[in-house]
Amino acid sequence: VAIKGIERELICPACKELFTHPLILPCQHNICHKCVKEILFAFEDSFADGGSESSNQSSPRIRISASSMDRIDRNNRSGIKRNSLTPRSTLFPCPSCQRDIDLGERGINGLFRNFTLETIVERYRQAARAAIAIMCDFCKPPPQESTKSCMDCSASYCNECFKIHHPWGTVKAQHEYVGPTTNFRPKILMCPEHEMERVNMYCEICRRPVCHLCKLGGGHANHRVTTMSTAYKTLKEKLSKDIEYLISKESQVKAHITQLDLLLKETECNSERAKQEASQSFEKLYYVLEEKKSAALRAIETSKNIRLEKLQTQVEEYQGLLENNGLVGYAQEVLKETDPSCFVQTAKQLHVRIQKATESLKSFRPAAETTFEDFVVDTAKQEDILSDLSFHSNGLEIPEINEEQCRMYNKALISWECPEKTDSADIYVLEYHKLNKEEESVTWQKTEVCGKSKVISDLDDDSSYAFRVRGYKGSICSPWSREVIMHTPPAPVFSFLFDDKCGYNNEHLQLNPRRTSVESRAGFPLLLGSERLQVGCYTTLDYIIGDTGIAKGKHFWAFSVEAYSYLVKVGVVPSNKIQKLFHNTHDVSSPRYEQDSGHDSGSEDAFFDSSQPCTLVTLGMKKFFIPATPAAPKDPASRILPLPSCLGICLDCDRGRVGFYDAGCMKCLYECEVDCSGLMYPAFALMGGAAVHLEEAVTAKYREYHDDI
Repeated sequence: VAIKGIERELICPACKELFTHPLILPCQHNICHKCVKEILFAFEDSFADGGSESSNQSSPRIRISASSMDRIDRNNRSGIKRNSLTPRSTLFPCPSCQRDIDLGERGINGLFRNFTLETIVERYRQAARAAIAIMCDFCKPPPQESTKSCMDCSASYCNECFKIHHPWGTVKAQHEYVGPTTNFRPKILMCPEHEMERVNMYCEICRRPVCHLCKLGGGHANHRVTTMSTAYKTLKEKLSKDIEYLISKESQVKAHITQLDLLLKETECNSERAKQEASQSFEKLYYVLEEKKSAALRAIETSKNIRLEKLQTQVEEYQGLLENNGLVGYAQEVLKETDPSCFVQTAKQLHVRIQKATESLKSFRPAAETTFEDFVVDTAKQEDILSDLSFHSNGLEIPEINEEQCRMYNKALISWECPEKTDSADIYVLEYHKLNKEEESVTWQKTEVCGKSKVISDLDDDSSYAFRVRGYKGSICSPWSREVIMHTPPAPVFSFLFDDKCGYNNEHLQLNPRRTSVESRAGFPLLLGSERLQVGCYTTLDYIIGDTGIAKGKHFWAFSVEAYSYLVKVGVVPSNKIQKLFHNTHDVSSPRYEQDSGHDSGSEDAFFDSSQPCTLVTLGMKKFFIPATPAAPKDPASRILPLPSCLGICLDCDRGRVGFYDAGCMKCLYECEVDCSGLMYPAFALMGGAAVHLEEAVTAKYREYHDDI
């Protein structure tokens, strides 16, 4: 292989020059020892100067990206130990793979020097310089050209100096010498972590040579290692086979190169054609705009001339009404006529004109409007269309927002998918805006998303938002998806868990470990309770409350009730009535309290309201029952609604009202007054087979979960 043909592999990615004392990074890329130091010290200087651009001027060879500066800045703030003698950052941004590489506790001192690469670079330098001589290090001025270099002394000698410094019969006479070179490599590769130990093993996990101390008690104690000879043989065989394979495919590589050359030319031609087509499209738009502009200006000019003509005529008419001027002057001359017949003949028509002028004075009105409000061009829609002007491709699918996977609670989770279940877009843009009838123009808020879902925070309570999404692949984008309207909760979300201490009946109720779900099981205890059937009492409700109370303000929480649930009551209870709630002797399942018991409905409702320690509504058998109040419909069937998949409760302590909502669309199903004089707690009651699950807050984990799906 011609040594000059591999120059690309011998260039440092940082300084763009030939490697000088290259080091092997943990990511297996190489970089000059000097470049590593310069980059790390440049980061330290930038950190000390507040990240100013002027701090990087000391090293013009190295350019530090803004993203790398941000990463190192975060690492410096994280508490990494520093001293003034060595670079302080242990994370190094690799110029080749653009990743942050952990250099470990020893930093630069823990990196191996790539002697093989250094030798190849030296051979390249010699081939490039050819006739440039290496001078003797020990000659008196002027130095002579060296004839050999000692690998043990790391120096070059001419013949005379070599004999002087390596006399026969001494230990130095046994030193290894080679032809003139500037690349002196040690005979034995030593461990950078244990400087007195030679490397004799190869770590297959970290892909680096290690010594026996690294394996016994160092950072490679639990790693899989092999002997250096085995690793040498294995890697050399693999590399040889791969090289032989590439050499055998030389004709195929040349064919690919030829094909790539054609593709380069084709790309150039197609790009020029695309530029021309884009220019023509914009020229058409310019032409249409110019035509519209000219037509609008002509219409305004025509209207102006007509109005000026009318106003000028009106001015002349009114000037004629002045004394000795126009119509009045003419009338004054007519009055001088003494012949009655001649006067009457002329004055009749003149009198009509005078009457019209008199009437116009009484009700003055300009002959034309001065404003041009009818000629205002509304370009809001066109501006929106032009702002979305981009390259559209029929091959890029239009994403669809999946309303079933979307959630609106403390935050908004927006999920979408492609109809063909493919991920043809590289990135998605999600836009949303608050629906406001008062605003004439709509301002969309934009966010870029790499996946197919996004959590949106900081939305206003009790508001409606429109969402839409489109996909991008390079500069090509898909059309916008259908807009989806979602409603935020009427108040800030209140977080709590089920209380497993206050009044909790663990014989009838079962909580999950996180205390976000409660289940009532119709088991053996319920059968024992049914013995009271002989005295007209079936069984009692099992109550459970939230572990956090509300003292003031407006709050909202949501939950779901399993479809198989027989009877569930939900609402709020004040702290001063909690004991009464759990020790209530009245049984709501007794025939005494059944609505069809035959009692007068008015007195029964009054007794029901006064006897209940808390405000609850009844759910069950996939139904939502509106309480029987004077304001409620008298027909029982009209008070029964389908049970929503998710229910919400909004408590307004300041107004003393509680509302029950369909949390899916944030529609209020029922609202009533409530006494908020004490601390208010969410309350739930279950009977028979039933289960209630609290709605979980929307977090970033939901995005990861839906992405996995």
